[in-house]
Amino acid sequence: HPFAPFLAFHHQKMLRPILKLLEGRKIVLASGSLRRKNILEHVGFPIDIVPSTFEENLDKSSYSAPWQYAVETARGKANEVAERLKADPNWAVVIGADTIVVKDNEIFEKPSSPQMAKEMLEKFNDSNHLVYTGVVFLLRPYPKGETVIEHHFYDCTEVTFGKLPEEAIEYYVASAEPFDKAGGYGIQDVGGTLISSIHGDYYNVEGLPLHKMCMELYILLRKHKQ
Repeated sequence: HPFAPFLAFHHQKMLRPILKLLEGRKIVLASGSLRRKNILEHVGFPIDIVPSTFEENLDKSSYSAPWQYAVETARGKANEVAERLKADPNWAVVIGADTIVVKDNEIFEKPSSPQMAKEMLEKFNDSNHLVYTGVVFLLRPYPKGETVIEHHFYDCTEVTFGKLPEEAIEYYVASAEPFDKAGGYGIQDVGGTLISSIHGDYYNVEGLPLHKMCMELYILLRKHKQ
């Protein structure tokens, strides 16, 4: 990202009041996503990584809005990890997150085959789509940490693909980059060359809405500080 050094400095300043409120306790990221890990580590966020084993197989049709599906999946991830860590007194917050791509009310997750990836990218070609990330915090207030408090939110970024020749899509699919990414592309990698513009948080497209996450976490910690 061209503004990464500036954004890192900006978010490091935002982290200071959060770290003060945490009083040395841990934040746990309930995700094995290298992208989310890199986002948080890049700005100096103190995290432990505990990948969730939650099965991401919720029925999309049972949710009236795409963001609800993303939030519910994030909730499942966070709850699974928090249950495993309930005997650990040192964590303050578990963070669960899920990112989806939406076009014409259809939810696109990670493609399972080259053909699926190609079809996704052809649908996005020369048009706009939306990227939603649902985030769930499970907060254990200090010092009385028996009751876990849940807080959730989501963010949305509009992404515009340029008018791509079919050959460009085919080469990108052949690179194998699409297969572990919602929507079949990664904005932080070669997939960024497919995108002509975005409206909203860049980091949200990568997998975690960094600014909103910091603000929501600060407000939550401040509200429940004892």
